Amino acid sequence: MGGIFGVISRRPCVTDLFYGTDYHSHLGTKRGGIVVHNGDGVFARDIHSLESSYFRIKFADDLHKYTGLSGLGVISDTDSQPILLNSHLGKFAIVTVGKINNLKELEKELLDKNKTFSELSSGKTNPSEIIATIIADCDTFTEGIHRVQRKIKGSCTFCLLTENGIIAARDLYGRTPLIIGHKEGAHAVCMETCSFSNLGYEQEYNIGPGEAVLITADGIEQLVKPKDKMQICSFLWVYYGYPVSCYEGKNVDDARWALGNKLGKTDDSDAEFVSCIPDSGTCMALGFAHGKGIPYRKAVVKYTPTWPRSFTPTTQVERNLVAKMKLIPNTDIMRSKRIIFCDDSIVRGTQLKDNVIQFEQYGAKEVHVRISCPPLLFPCEFLNFSESNTPLELISRRFVQLKEGAHDKNLGKYVRNDTREHREMVEYIRQELKLSSLKFNTMEHLIEAIGLPKECICTHCFDGSSYGY
Repeated sequence: MGGIFGVISRRPCVTDLFYGTDYHSHLGTKRGGIVVHNGDGVFARDIHSLESSYFRIKFADDLHKYTGLSGLGVISDTDSQPILLNSHLGKFAIVTVGKINNLKELEKELLDKNKTFSELSSGKTNPSEIIATIIADCDTFTEGIHRVQRKIKGSCTFCLLTENGIIAARDLYGRTPLIIGHKEGAHAVCMETCSFSNLGYEQEYNIGPGEAVLITADGIEQLVKPKDKMQICSFLWVYYGYPVSCYEGKNVDDARWALGNKLGKTDDSDAEFVSCIPDSGTCMALGFAHGKGIPYRKAVVKYTPTWPRSFTPTTQVERNLVAKMKLIPNTDIMRSKRIIFCDDSIVRGTQLKDNVIQFEQYGAKEVHVRISCPPLLFPCEFLNFSESNTPLELISRRFVQLKEGAHDKNLGKYVRNDTREHREMVEYIRQELKLSSLKFNTMEHLIEAIGLPKECICTHCFDGSSYGY
């Protein structure tokens, strides 16, 4: 996915920028970047890999060179950012989050206009540079934002650091959030409101879908009005978001606790206690334990001192080993027990299957799994969640392939949780993962837990219902 944090102040901004960006580190593992306008048209920038380390370590030694009053930070799960340009609109930097599905078409269109690109990642043109080039080809930043929104298929939320302030533009359908906070003499913009509290910012304004604003130390000026339709990603509440963050006024921990509580109230298994698959299953497991009326215990613990994040080894064998080594079973409380494990979702099922084998090796009598959301049936078209080369990487689609002879046939029957086909799919997943029992939450519970109208939430990965790609 990725995360954005920006700040503009009457005082040097580097401390707020450094820590505010760091509080978005859970959103990506590939690259991190900072850019600061040091004044007189001079921009300082650094980009570092985060694949084997984490943001604070990579950037702490270079903070002395960021002397300006405004800056942007980005955690990227795709390409190197920020991008810096000099154009007829002036010098500016850009950071982006999203997934541009017509990137090749946009690239060809610009190349046919004799445009050039200098930023290449893995042999491909950097998406942020393509967005910046589209904007710079217009007469004003506002016109450029309108053009980007018209042309992009997929999603793109972005911020521009200009010599006159920060321009923050949310994706046309608001799939990712952008929130503005303020404190005396400063404004900040973020995707995760967990970045505000310890820096002294209070939430001031939720940027609307498709809206763009100019942010200065003194205030906010609207450049593009918000659109009528919103499709904010439901997975922010299920998985991506940090527990203390809020989007559209809806708290992440509240939603996850409610998802667990609703599922727990309907559970009829004879389990002795509830645990979680850390970390994203924790809030749900606490709600589930409350709803079912049985204890919450830590049957498995994530070892954080030396495994603070997921880096990406070169082979699948190494990746599997890393996933295993980060989680330590609590064998003393697991032995001979019937346990419910709560997790956010099942994508391929590979890691959960390995977890189950490990839990049983350490003495668990029964392993029941409860999932916070409905089954994933559609790859994400907007934020790279469950990104795959083929839908068949989703364990649910593999069952559809077996049942229907084609992975994309009669999908509506598997979306609805009151059909025979849906029940057979869940049973197939249970058997594949060798679970004592398996239950998913319903779409109705997901919508109720988030607390926004269904038409305002993107649930594409569950029911294929979204649009704009």
